[in-house]
Amino acid sequence: MANLLTGTVVSDKRDKTITVLVTTSKSHPIYHKKYTVSTKYVAHDEKNSAKNGDKVTIKSCRPISKTKNFVLDKIIEKSQDLIVIKDDTEA
Repeated sequence: MANLLTGTVVSDKRDKTITVLVTTSKSHPIYHKKYTVSTKYVAHDEKNSAKNGDKVTIKSCRPISKTKNFVLDKIIEKSQDLIVIKDDTEA
């Protein structure tokens, strides 16, 4: 079975490629304090459907390139685009 990871898209600038930030929670073996670990994975997105801020699931596959070992499985949640309105009037 393929390794499934869930994370947020942080970059979609490259063609058919996305960068996904996956955060996990770990516990220290001696002190038992919880801390977060973040890892970036490069994934193949054939249709360029994922955009910045989208929550996605990626799964492992054969190496597609030097850094791409994952492929986009599905988009869980689309990001909410923010609209910024600039006022050009001078006071």
